[in-house]
Amino acid sequence: MTVTLEVRDNVGTILLDRPPMNALDVAVQDRLRELAEEATRREDVRAVILYGGEKVFAAGADIKEMQAMDHTAMVVRSKALQDSFTAVARIPKPVVAAVTGYALGGGCELALCADFRIAADNAKLGQPEILLGLIPGAGGTQRLARLIGPSRAKDLIFTGRMVRAEEALTLGLVDRVVPAAEVYEQAHAWAAKLAKGPALALRAAKESVDAGLETDIDTGLTVERNWFAGLFATEDRERGMRSFVEEGPGKAKFL
Repeated sequence: MTVTLEVRDNVGTILLDRPPMNALDVAVQDRLRELAEEATRREDVRAVILYGGEKVFAAGADIKEMQAMDHTAMVVRSKALQDSFTAVARIPKPVVAAVTGYALGGGCELALCADFRIAADNAKLGQPEILLGLIPGAGGTQRLARLIGPSRAKDLIFTGRMVRAEEALTLGLVDRVVPAAEVYEQAHAWAAKLAKGPALALRAAKESVDAGLETDIDTGLTVERNWFAGLFATEDRERGMRSFVEEGPGKAKFL
């Protein structure tokens, strides 16, 4: 399999394994969607890591495969491409991208689908599609602008330039830069900590933030309010408040 889902300590790792550069061909795209949907369904998966291995996250689309497609073929395929990445972005659980080496084009767009990005100090990220006479097609024009702002996103998209990890951190494209040997370990620690948290509250938080970014503030506040009130019907809320009253803050253990 070119993409697998491995689960340990309630953390599911979606691992890209298509040497040498984890090029995102049609088969990889479809498999990503399948595993994102599986991670969404599985109760033993409470947080997710996106990982390409020690050397490279993903260096982009399979250009040879793409070159053979004409306009009609891409009209059909582009929706499936976006749907694959959207399935990852909509996993209703905390998702962290562990970025090593190159995360370019579709690889960068995949990292953008995560809630948090930990990058190796030797990582390089970018959206070089303009150099092919194209634009990002897997969500890059939308998720990148929402993450780092429109003018910074346009700089990266218009020029197609790669940025090193430290600049990516300054731009807000990644959230933490660590030595390359520690990327997966730190990603797993982040995910494992959240995997012990209240699953429904984490889902509510993620969906409230994401939905709010896509609408006006009044609608966003309505989404937040509905989730906030709804959580009062959960065992996790009862457990968390009881622990706070009896033991003090931060000591609740959630199932």
